Amino acid sequence: MSVTVALAGSLREHAGGAAEVRLEGSPRTVGEALAALFAAHPGLRDRVAGETGQVRRHVNVFVGSESIRDSGGLETPVADGVEITILPAVSGGSARGPWRAPD
Repeated sequence: MSVTVALAGSLREHAGGAAEVRLEGSPRTVGEALAALFAAHPGLRDRVAGETGQVRRHVNVFVGSESIRDSGGLETPVADGVEITILPAVSGGSARGPWRAPD
């Protein structure tokens, strides 16, 4: 079974600079896939999961194009060949940032 985890730029330093990590074994759920990812790259654990093991509130995990928040959380099934994407949420900014045209 082949499962790949795609990591956002801010997480890559905790995975040896890798944009993608191919997981060994045959994870059946997102929880199992994340456990395999954390075993290979322990530095990712605290950035993705909280103390209870749940995905942090400001981290989004997708199986294909579907958020695990809408599909069963850590129990979301993982199919052969699927890509799991981990994206920390981006927020903040200003309506008057340097990118905005003057009034």
